[in-house]
Amino acid sequence: MLMRLSHDLGLYFYDLVVARFDLWAAFGVLAQFVFGARFIVQWIASEKAEKSVIPVGFWILSISGGLMTLVYGFVRSDIVIILGQAFSIFIYVRNLMLISKDRKKTQGSAIAGAEAEASTG
Repeated sequence: MLMRLSHDLGLYFYDLVVARFDLWAAFGVLAQFVFGARFIVQWIASEKAEKSVIPVGFWILSISGGLMTLVYGFVRSDIVIILGQAFSIFIYVRNLMLISKDRKKTQGSAIAGAEAEASTG
């Protein structure tokens, strides 16, 4: 039974990785690597800060990998991938918008504080 199972698994993976592998499958694998790289970026940033942080690079890789995976989903006509990525990309973009808004607000208050200090000095 185990010999049969190992033989069948070998045939399955051969079919999956060799026989049916094409340019779009390679693109899909690359998309998953880009998407997965965001966790390495997040881990490195957290180790440097010695606390859990989510850097902008995490969201950029999320969008890039998500868009690539979405394209792959459309090419393969896979509704699961299409729906999952379409909604996720919106969240990633929204997070970048919130980060940008916060940075502008922080910069504006820093400039206003510097001007107020200069006018009283």
